[in-house]
Amino acid sequence: MLIINEKEIQTTYGINEAIHDVEQILRAKAEDKIASPHRTVIEFPQHSASVLYMPSADLVNEMTTIKTVTIFPENPASGKPTTQGVILVTDAKDGEHLAVMNASYLTRLRTGALSGIATDRLAREDATVLTVIGTGAMAFEQVLGVLEVRPISKMLLVNPTTAKAERFKERLLAFGIDENIQIEIMDNVSEAVSQADIICCSTRSNTPVFDGNDVKPGTHVNGVGSYLPHMREMDFTFIQRCSKIVTDDEAGVKEEAGELIHANEQPEWSFDDLHGELMDVIGGKVAGRTDENEITFFKSVGAAYFDLAVAQGVYRKALEAGIGIEVEV
Repeated sequence: MLIINEKEIQTTYGINEAIHDVEQILRAKAEDKIASPHRTVIEFPQHSASVLYMPSADLVNEMTTIKTVTIFPENPASGKPTTQGVILVTDAKDGEHLAVMNASYLTRLRTGALSGIATDRLAREDATVLTVIGTGAMAFEQVLGVLEVRPISKMLLVNPTTAKAERFKERLLAFGIDENIQIEIMDNVSEAVSQADIICCSTRSNTPVFDGNDVKPGTHVNGVGSYLPHMREMDFTFIQRCSKIVTDDEAGVKEEAGELIHANEQPEWSFDDLHGELMDVIGGKVAGRTDENEITFFKSVGAAYFDLAVAQGVYRKALEAGIGIEVEV
């Protein structure tokens, strides 16, 4: 069995590969070639924390994965990462455990890939201004996903702690994004939202992080931060203004997406108003953007088969590149 650490994964597998592999798994899921039982979430309220267990299987390639991921937002105070995880990859032909790999980066990467794919189908082709609300760990790959599919020339960063936004900007530049992109740190959320062509939200907020009235026509929004019923990044005004709401996994969204659960409790909106899942857009079952003035919203809570996609990709890369430590179990 191979043990593959995060540094090895980061040097061999990036956002471009993740977008390709996640798009392929979306097509396979649409054709019922993927088994993905709903995840199990255990909450630890005393730490504002959650532990998630996420199994999935590729029925064609006969490979399974299970991810265990922990989300402990108080960890940075003690120098530990908020999100930690591992993925176990198993051969479904004979039951052999093939690899264990760090999942923290891959969780962020596959989520960024999903937002990149959704942005490519739902954002205007001429979208150039990206507003990022929340500059924590998950936000970095969100930016990479958008940069992969749209010619961003201006980026507005919004975070309660300005110093954290500054570090985020420095990290982007050190990573090597286009140095011609103008990056500004904004205190005024309303102004940052009203300028945006694309908005990425990745916060754990329990209350909406912007006023839905500030979103201009033609804007696309990716929401990946709220993944529990009590969390709400978007307000009801925004939900009502959306022309199309696309989800990564409808079953998961109905149980976990706080802003949509709240909206479903109002008389003016219900889950029947969802436009479809991202796999439906990819497969042509439903349309992507069809109007320059549409406000579109991609809501992601995550699902195990997205981890399956990137874990299989990393395993293939590991065999090709000879990375990882082989151990007997």
